[in-house]
Amino acid sequence: MNTLTRRQFLSRTSAAVGTVTLAFPFVGRVLGANERLNIACIGVGGKGDSDSSDAARCGGNIVAICDVDRNTLAKKAKQFPQAKQFTDYRKLLDEMEKQIDAVTVSTPDHNHGVATIRALKMGKHAFVQKPLVQTVSEARMVRQLANEKKLATQMGNQGSAEPGLRRAVEVIQAGVIGKPLELHVWSNRPIWPQGFDRPAGEDPVPETLDWDAWIGPAPMRPYKKGLYHTFAWRGWFDFGTGALGDMACHTVNMPFRALKLGYPTVVEYELGSRYYPETFPKTTRIRFEFPERDGLPPLKFWWYDGNPGDPLKPLRPDADKVKEIIATQGNLPGSGALIIGEKGKLFSPDDYGAQFYIAMKGEEEYKSGDKHEACKNVPQSIPRSPGHMEEWFRMMREGTPAYSNFDIAAYLTEIILLGCVALRVGEGRRMEWDGPNMRSPNVPEAAQYVSRQNRKGWEA
Repeated sequence: MNTLTRRQFLSRTSAAVGTVTLAFPFVGRVLGANERLNIACIGVGGKGDSDSSDAARCGGNIVAICDVDRNTLAKKAKQFPQAKQFTDYRKLLDEMEKQIDAVTVSTPDHNHGVATIRALKMGKHAFVQKPLVQTVSEARMVRQLANEKKLATQMGNQGSAEPGLRRAVEVIQAGVIGKPLELHVWSNRPIWPQGFDRPAGEDPVPETLDWDAWIGPAPMRPYKKGLYHTFAWRGWFDFGTGALGDMACHTVNMPFRALKLGYPTVVEYELGSRYYPETFPKTTRIRFEFPERDGLPPLKFWWYDGNPGDPLKPLRPDADKVKEIIATQGNLPGSGALIIGEKGKLFSPDDYGAQFYIAMKGEEEYKSGDKHEACKNVPQSIPRSPGHMEEWFRMMREGTPAYSNFDIAAYLTEIILLGCVALRVGEGRRMEWDGPNMRSPNVPEAAQYVSRQNRKGWEA
């Protein structure tokens, strides 16, 4: 077992911090390269299937697996026959506390926070899928716990490991496009059903599904086939975070880092399709306003979502903002991030920020960032990744910080979830925001959406 002093840790990781403005956490206890890492995997279907497999590939010993669907659990058990099986992560953590070093959490959004907070309180390292949590208060709590417990953490926004994303951060922070003034990010989500009322009635719960564990901290409701489990939960206020929460931890990841965004001072749900009391709208436009920060001017960020295949035309940036994109690509891609600076624009057509293009002022088309003359002399300042899951294992074993550790990821998630809060308080409500105190001074009813009253027995 190796223990690093604060001074040793900072010396070792100063290069890894690079141009990231948020401090990386100190890992108080690191594991040697040969020490066995016992991992419990919470949620092993969908993304949890690959997360658990990746943890094993990186050297983790999978000692427990958990899924509310016994069919999914049985399928994964064929890969890990020695792992103990659970349908309730509370029971897994209670029973296996002394036998595990770390957890992966790959459940629906509404269970992320409870499972993660319980594991962090036990002193377990954590890899958690995006969005890290479902509520602003949960984001603040996991960030604080990870720092207090000095744990190795990573959020599952895999684009963080892409060299193109890191290069874009370097290029922007080197001043290639000048001081950033506007950010526009749009998504082709939802690709799941939302924008409707809850249908009446209920269906029998499948014998293989632990419905109580699936509901977890959310209010209990009747089971309805195909409406929640396994994929359609994303569009429900009680279970998901809509298109914004689902995708912005990917698409806003690069600009969040590059533009040093921090807390906004205003968030407003500007426009959207018809409002329904239990599901997210089909398309929205949300504005975030950021103050001056670290030598950068105030900046406005607009988020747009909506499926281009839906009969309802989705909201998107004004044509004059994206004319060079259309000139280069022939149309506006379904998803993208556009940063407008004083000297030029940077555009990423990729959900993960893996590619980016530059158009300087006076240029009518974009050119690939690795070929544009303006980028060629920008030095590399951020180390490249050995792999997203590999970074987490390296942080556990050596203390080298993961690029999307919770000090970064929880901050990003908290800011993104403010858009969900603004959406809930209503269209056209200019919500001022006091980030450090998690409150709106002018829209007090926002408080009810900052945290959730968990169902009895499912407290974090």
